[in-house]
Amino acid sequence: MDVILLQKVANLGTIGDRVKVKSGYGRNYLLPSGRATLATPANVARFELRRAELERVAGEELGSAQQRAESLRDFRITITAKAGSEGKLFGSVGTSDIAEACTAAGQKVNRSEVRLPTGPIRQVGEHHVALHLHTDVEVTIVVIIAAEEQG
Repeated sequence: MDVILLQKVANLGTIGDRVKVKSGYGRNYLLPSGRATLATPANVARFELRRAELERVAGEELGSAQQRAESLRDFRITITAKAGSEGKLFGSVGTSDIAEACTAAGQKVNRSEVRLPTGPIRQVGEHHVALHLHTDVEVTIVVIIAAEEQG
């Protein structure tokens, strides 16, 4: 399947690239999400007319992501959770918990932007968590998991 990218897609290309993708990936992900359009002669002509507008919008998105990354540069949050005597959590702290804590602390973060490659956090302590704000912008924040006081 031949498509034209309308947005930058990680590991695929940038705006305006004409790429060949598997039909399932194009049909089920790229086309419905608006990241690409079929590379027909009519769509190629329509894309060339909209190219400047699409590049301007992409530039604005990148600029806002870079501003957010700058405001998150030295950001630290503390999350309290129930833990055993050895520092192992009863349960875990996942992407939604981190996103909610960041939002409560005044930094709007979506759950989909939080990256935990090794899975949910299950240990008390200081953890470095990556936030994927844009295809080109990633920032690391410090998440401190503190044991809840046993009363």
